[in-house]
Amino acid sequence: MIIDLHIHSKYSFDSIQSPSKIIKIAKKNLDGIAITDHGTIKGGLEAKKINKDPNLIVIVGCEINTEIGDIIGLFLNKEINSRNSMEVIREIKAQDGIVVLPHPYRGHKLNEELLNSVDAIEGFNARSTIEENEKGMELAKKYNKPIVAGSDAHFTSEIGNAKCCINEEIGDLKLALLSHKKIYCNPSPQHYKEISQIIKSFKMRKIKKFRFKSYI
Repeated sequence: MIIDLHIHSKYSFDSIQSPSKIIKIAKKNLDGIAITDHGTIKGGLEAKKINKDPNLIVIVGCEINTEIGDIIGLFLNKEINSRNSMEVIREIKAQDGIVVLPHPYRGHKLNEELLNSVDAIEGFNARSTIEENEKGMELAKKYNKPIVAGSDAHFTSEIGNAKCCINEEIGDLKLALLSHKKIYCNPSPQHYKEISQIIKSFKMRKIKKFRFKSYI
């Protein structure tokens, strides 16, 4: 079973891909996806609702920005309210979710409490550099954490650029994801990251204008 555990939809401030388009692309070469939008589970919930393919698993997730950097929650059914790292972890686990530390060497302030509390570390992220991914792999081994992979796709052409190949015989998907698995990574081109920042700037300006008008 091949799963991409880190995908963004239009519900993230730096992506425009629709959940329906993500599903259409994912069905071509994946058995499962996790939609992990910034700050919300809306994309994952929508994708799960519209997915009619019994052969494609949709995991509802969220990437939450905290004071130490991003934290991903998988298998969620409610929004994560806190933005404090340890509170976020507690909220994820209260939903029986899995806590993933994504791209640990991109925008994080790592500490022992955090590293001991997460369930898995993203060793391969298609938007990270080779050096960042190598350091992520070493970190996971140092703290004896399962290694997972995700494309961090913001565009459909990136979906599946990093993925996990898990053992279907384990039965329980959460246990399988936290067990030994093969992982693959095909780095995304740099210009995709730059375009994401342009989208972010445009969408954030629209949000600010809307908020300003609402006060008039």
